[in-house]
Parts: sequence; C-alpha cells; structure tokens
Amino acid sequence: MRVLLVEDDDDLSGRIASALRSENFVVDIARNGEDALHAGLTEIFDVAVLDLGLPKLDGVAVLKGWRDSERNLPVLVLTARDGWPDKVASFKAGADDFLVKPFKLEELVLRLRALVRRATGHAASRVSCGDLAFDAQLGVFELHGLPLKLTALEWRVLSCLMLRKETVVDRRELNERVYDGDAEVDSNSIEVIIARLRKKLGPDMVETVRGRGYMLTAAVS
Repeated sequence: MRVLLVEDDDDLSGRIASALRSENFVVDIARNGEDALHAGLTEIFDVAVLDLGLPKLDGVAVLKGWRDSERNLPVLVLTARDGWPDKVASFKAGADDFLVKPFKLEELVLRLRALVRRATGHAASRVSCGDLAFDAQLGVFELHGLPLKLTALEWRVLSCLMLRKETVVDRRELNERVYDGDAEVDSNSIEVIIARLRKKLGPDMVETVRGRGYMLTAAVS
C-alpha cells in the first residue's frame, strides 16, 4: 500500500513515516501544498494523509485540486484544528476521514487500512480468495486457516493483488505500490517476488496476464 504523507512538520512526518513503514506501507512525503498537489495528480497512491496547515497551498486547496481533476484516492485529513468549520470545509472538499492532533499512530494505521479496504470495494475487514484469507484491518494473511509468513515485499505485492482479486493489476502499478521512490529496483524484481509467492500459495493462484500484469484468482483444483 502506497501512501502520500503531506505534513510540513519534519519531526511529526518522520514519526508517522516510520510507523507506516513498519506496517508495510510505502511512504512518499510532501512538505508543502504545491508539491502535494503535483504528487497527487501525477503519481499512483492508495491513500493520502493530508495536513490542513501547509506552506504555499493549504490542505483544503490541495484536496479541491485533486477532486477537481478527478483524483479519487481516499484522503484522511490530519490537523491540529478541531473546530467544526474546518471539518465541514474538509469534507466538502472531498475528505474521507478526519483525525485531530495529537493522535495515536496505531489509530492512524487502522484508519488508513480501513480507507484502502473500502476504496477497493470491501466492506468487511476479512477478504478471501479460495483458501487464502486476509484480515485487511490487522494486515494478516492465512492460508488453509494457518498464518502465512511473508517478507515485507511479498506482503506488499500480495495485499495489492488481494484487495483487487480477480482483477488484473498492471506491473508498473505494482512497482509503484511496492517500492519506495528512492529504492533501486531491478527490472525483474516483481517477477522474482511473484515466483516466491507462487511457491507459498501454489502455482495457480497468481496468474500472469501477458502484456498487462498479474491477477490473484482462486486456485482451480
């Protein structure tokens, strides 16, 4: 899951980014409204955390810019302001959730996972595909009812495929959701991760759709 974190406080953005990365999020940070607007319009993200009080362009203006350009990524507004007018302005601009500082990082993680899950069409926290199950709220996979051990990169790829099960996910899109922007990525790295997943899940669950990408599907017996 790739998140755009828009926060101008270096200490807070560092703590949030560290907490999210420890939960297998890929985090891109924007520290002003202009950079945030550009990133949201040009890059692929699963969710955004958006502060209201930003230099150059405030958070409400950034959000309006995204929505006016039909960028529909879920957005959690993060702010020190707790007044009702700020909440109204945020929701009218297209916010999906609202969290007031100070807050617990654990709550932020849970809210972001819920936003991503709902944005991909899953009302319940538990998502299943054949014998594979994923608790999208806790971030835990099970296969045949037993915990499935995954590396961080395997988890990122599989969670992306799981939340879009039976749908082809573009290879470029997988790359952008799996790797941090400054990571050095080999040209065949996604294929290597897919091969490892097939060893753990069985050969039929992750289907290669030639020229398009990959799709998670219930294995055919």
